[in-house]
Amino acid sequence: VPYSGVGCGPLGATPPCAGLRRIAAVAEARRCRESRACFSGGANYGKELHEMPMDLSMRGVSKRFGAFTAVDNVSFDVEAGKFFSILGPSGCGKTTLLRMIAGFCDLSSGSIMIRGQDMAGVEANKRPVKLVFQHLALFPMMDVKENIAFGLRRRGERGSAVRKKVEDMLERVGLPGFGDKRISQLSGGQMQRVAIARCLVLEPVVLLLDEPLGALDLKLREHMKVELKKLQNEVGTTFVYITHDQSEAMVMSDYVAVMNQGHFEQIDTPQNLYTNPATSFVAQFVGETNKFTGRLDADIAGRFFIGLDGGIQLLVPKPSNLQVGEEVELFVRPEAISLSSDPAPSHNAGNRIPVVARAVLFDGGNSRVLCVIEGTSNEVIARLPHNRPNDIKAGDRLFVEWDPIRSVCFQGAGVTPYAGL
Repeated sequence: VPYSGVGCGPLGATPPCAGLRRIAAVAEARRCRESRACFSGGANYGKELHEMPMDLSMRGVSKRFGAFTAVDNVSFDVEAGKFFSILGPSGCGKTTLLRMIAGFCDLSSGSIMIRGQDMAGVEANKRPVKLVFQHLALFPMMDVKENIAFGLRRRGERGSAVRKKVEDMLERVGLPGFGDKRISQLSGGQMQRVAIARCLVLEPVVLLLDEPLGALDLKLREHMKVELKKLQNEVGTTFVYITHDQSEAMVMSDYVAVMNQGHFEQIDTPQNLYTNPATSFVAQFVGETNKFTGRLDADIAGRFFIGLDGGIQLLVPKPSNLQVGEEVELFVRPEAISLSSDPAPSHNAGNRIPVVARAVLFDGGNSRVLCVIEGTSNEVIARLPHNRPNDIKAGDRLFVEWDPIRSVCFQGAGVTPYAGL
């Protein structure tokens, strides 16, 4: 079984030692709390905020390198015991933000509070946070138990108490009996667990993770996403995770902040980011989507639409903050689009467009069909119907249909991720 050795025991199989009681208590409290919003900038910001214990708060944080602003006036709160991810493209400022939380990088302005304590002037080794590096930074000359015990010994702990903490932490991360193994004997997933255990044994208030799955192969990365989420649920420590991989952020996180050019575009649950993006950038960066641009217009029946080349009109949801005549962008997900070879429209189709299939993009259950709207250069990607996976081929003349309520519309020409590549 591929990667069967990555998880070598159930998480949380053994009760924690005395030094880890706080972690267990946080986990129990987390299981008892009702789910609620907790980050500034999100759709639910402010609701019951006064009742929530905050492990991390940032207010107006900026970082400038000369004339370049890497982080621009960022504010957010992270509730105790939550898994919070910062998602964005390379160069958006997310690693700089993480380094400021860890104390490796000074702020140009703003403040960072951990459990209500201002971190201004607090050195990195004195902060109640620990960082799992992208390349893990395990010590190859030490065995597993020595790697995990390193931080405990550095702060003066000795003897059987250290050994007990290390053994219990190995149990909690699913690696019982691995203490005497060398780092070179471990798989990629096991090394991930050791790196996390080395941090958690020090009982940080916040665990920072800098793209720790980036160096793993695809299959192991998919496996470790689930394992990492299970581990965080079990220990209850607050995780702040940065990544450019939307799948990692969406699968593991309670809340996700989408970062672009130094600022947060939106902070929300993964579900809301996907279904209710707040900006054009979020609509394009989170998940796959089709994009159409045109000028907003309305007919005498009060329906709103945009016009494409070839005289095609696409109905859009009733806009709340857009005016007729404005240039707009329309986004619709591939799974919202139906493919049909029947010339008769379905009852629920608001938009129906003739297309030509250009290619079938096979990807198992996520297979799609790349189409071109007849008479234009506009491309449309639709989910390949599961009931007819082999019936559609390049060159077929089809119709794409979708309900306008399944689309979102934004003003003007927004930023396109990776447009300069």
